Amino acid sequence: MAIGMGELKKGLKIEIDGIPYRIVEYQHVKPGKGPAFVRAKIKSFLDGKVIEKTFHAGDKCEEPNIEEKAMQYLYHDGDHFQFMDNETYEQIGLINDQVGDVAKWMKEGINVSILFHNNKAISVDVPQVVELKIVETPPNFKGDTSSSGKKPATLETGAVVQIPFHILEGEVIRINTETGEYLEKVK
Repeated sequence: MAIGMGELKKGLKIEIDGIPYRIVEYQHVKPGKGPAFVRAKIKSFLDGKVIEKTFHAGDKCEEPNIEEKAMQYLYHDGDHFQFMDNETYEQIGLINDQVGDVAKWMKEGINVSILFHNNKAISVDVPQVVELKIVETPPNFKGDTSSSGKKPATLETGAVVQIPFHILEGEVIRINTETGEYLEKVK
């Protein structure tokens, strides 16, 4: 199904020249002279690159053949991240480039969403909030009670985040995976 210029919006998935993209940002421009157009930043699902594209009235893009599947992350064997389909129990392996930066939020057993384009896995999305254990952080010192202070903490997946001084090694915390920020301590 063709998508016209007027239907474009943030988050929409489109296909241009056989490559699936997600619209990251868009702006409807109505110049003083000439017809209106849409200036958009689109991110490729295949390589993660963001490009700028201008859409004029009458321009059409296709809706990509994208399917989203819930899968469980099993383990990393050095070359591939192994995932299992939650319904069929089939396993697939994705290389580091396909998983990208979200790997730092994945621990074994977590459920993720994998996008398939024309039945080929192209990207992995983790939940917006994950719970991870702190494996290393500097000790607290007497007087570290200011609420504005932060210290680095290494999590069980290898990710490093900034946490408040009162959080200790061995505790489990919630992290926003989109921003990489500490949210709260899990009770």
